[in-house]
Amino acid sequence: MTRLHLAAACLVILLNSLVTAHAVTDDYQDARRLFTQGNYGPALDRIDAILSKQPKDARARFLKGLILTEQGKPDEAIGVFTALTQDFPELPEPYNNLAVLYAAKGQDDKARKALEMAIRTHPSYATAHENLGDLYAKMAREAYDKALQLDSTNTSAKSKLALVKELFSTKAGGQAMVKGGVAEPAPTGPKLAANEAPPAPAATPPAAPAASTAPPAKPAVPAAATPAPPPAKPPVAPPGKGKDADPQEEVLKAVESWTKAWSSGDAKAYLDHYGPDFKVPGGQSRPAWEQSRRDRVVKGKRINVQAQNPKVTFASPDEAIVTFRQVYQSESLKASSMKKLTLVRTGGRWLIQQEDIAR
Repeated sequence: MTRLHLAAACLVILLNSLVTAHAVTDDYQDARRLFTQGNYGPALDRIDAILSKQPKDARARFLKGLILTEQGKPDEAIGVFTALTQDFPELPEPYNNLAVLYAAKGQDDKARKALEMAIRTHPSYATAHENLGDLYAKMAREAYDKALQLDSTNTSAKSKLALVKELFSTKAGGQAMVKGGVAEPAPTGPKLAANEAPPAPAATPPAAPAASTAPPAKPAVPAAATPAPPPAKPPVAPPGKGKDADPQEEVLKAVESWTKAWSSGDAKAYLDHYGPDFKVPGGQSRPAWEQSRRDRVVKGKRINVQAQNPKVTFASPDEAIVTFRQVYQSESLKASSMKKLTLVRTGGRWLIQQEDIAR
């Protein structure tokens, strides 16, 4: 269990910090959206199509490693991330995710060395520092356990073991989690990633804006902060709710209910948040999409989904757009990305009409 907790703590989506100098392709955006929605097979097909044309594309290779990890193919994922460290030794993220996969396999020494390499490439990479601390704590716990097996009267080992257990019990769900729920990429990560296109003379200029010290969440926020029809429009109350109903609060409650249903594994309640006119992504039929979501939202599977810092704007009294940072955590993956939901008020309820990656 400890190894699984560590894996959940370490594996981080940092796609926003792996930006190439050239424009983002439609195929890559499609693959990224499908991955975030849990449609791993179609996402992998699109990534393979990109790599058949651009085999050195670091973004696509990084996403392929994440897809293989979530598909339960750790050895293949290790191969992808290892190759990335060889071709792009300046990027810390592949080292970090190698550490996750090694830790999940019980190969703590390899995990430690990978994290040390991540820190060596970027001394300010906070995620790697924290993950290394979690790894040392895990190793300490195992050592104290062994000491007590050899000498059950060792009070010093008992006290230290209790402290380590308390450290992990203070984190959500008893799991070691990345501080703040969102990974912090190294400030210079985007600049290094931009250099991945060897012949592109324009690689350096696009990287300059990304080299600011602002975390990735901030550049994405302006996309959400479109001219927000202010609270003047929300006086319209949904049927049966009364004059004092606050539409913004009702929209936020609908989003919270959606994440809770997802986290609890209640597929029926989760799908009940999608309207009859929901725009199914990836060209799937509605029944096929619903079945794929039922397969992903399963009771008993440890999943935690949060919608952090949601912002609501109203396109009309009956249509709301919510942007937020979605943090998804399972036993094998910790993922963070900007999300946009379009909700329409139908029969007194706010239902999801469209689901997209926020830009």
